Amino acid sequence: MTEPLFRSDAYLRETTGRVTGHTPEGGIVVDRTVFYATGGGQPGDCGLVEWDGGRLTIATAVKVEGGGIALVPAEPLALPPVGAPLMQRIDWDRRHRHMRVHTALHLLSVVIPLPVTGGQIGAERGRLDFAMPEPPVDVAALETALNALIGRDLAVTDDWITDAELQANPGLVKTLSVMPPMGQGRVRLVRIGAGADQVDLQPCGGTHVSRTAEIGRVEIGKIENKGRQNRRVNITLA
Repeated sequence: MTEPLFRSDAYLRETTGRVTGHTPEGGIVVDRTVFYATGGGQPGDCGLVEWDGGRLTIATAVKVEGGGIALVPAEPLALPPVGAPLMQRIDWDRRHRHMRVHTALHLLSVVIPLPVTGGQIGAERGRLDFAMPEPPVDVAALETALNALIGRDLAVTDDWITDAELQANPGLVKTLSVMPPMGQGRVRLVRIGAGADQVDLQPCGGTHVSRTAEIGRVEIGKIENKGRQNRRVNITLA
């Protein structure tokens, strides 16, 4: 089991840890990490690790059996030994862009209140696929509404509920293709705004900025036809 430090503090850029194992593919399994593991449409973090006598560039991080996270080296070089103390540092600029895009996509699902059938997060842009038979009539109005939400500088916070509570409230889940992370007894809810200013609440295991103004201005790009009932809406950090 790896302690996912990014879940409690998305702004943590480095940490010490200990190597607990190696995967057959050459990944480094650690007891705790700041590296986000690929999942939910968000790429794994890249960065570097250092130990006594060695240093490796990390290309990404992935989930492994037993609740572990493995750091995947960019090159097939010598790995730190099991038990070694390990300093971990993420590529913060890339992670922060993922956080901005991810939070913007939550707000996109507010201005387009339709079921989400897929999504992807990048360092410059992101997209959501919607169950939308017809494309939106006024894309400029959607972009204005999205940036207006961003400009309200709403707080982004999280809460936890049990798996049973989520199952009893299926309306919290906006995604049709990706189920929220369950199976550990509790599920993380990401809330944008509070009280009368709350605009969104949904289960999510990714990383987000702490306030919406941190996203900056975004642009809505091409609306793609992805089937008779699906439209893909792309956004870009301006």
